[in-house]
Amino acid sequence: MDPAAAKALGAALAIGLGAIGPGLGIGMAVRGAMEALGRNPEAAGDIRTTMIIGAALAEAVAIYAFVIAIIIAFVV
Repeated sequence: MDPAAAKALGAALAIGLGAIGPGLGIGMAVRGAMEALGRNPEAAGDIRTTMIIGAALAEAVAIYAFVIAIIIAFVV
């Protein structure tokens, strides 16, 4: 296999697989928040704050995967 093709494949797999988990996690968090808001609308502020913090932490994992993909593509 050509080294350039291996780098491209590695970078694509890194960002592709690295984005699946955070995407699913954020989707599940939003679903849970919407269900909680439906059951207890008075707690909207607390639920929203917790959901945003959780989404930011999950998004950080996707950013790490993106950085690894960039490193594989351009540095290695």
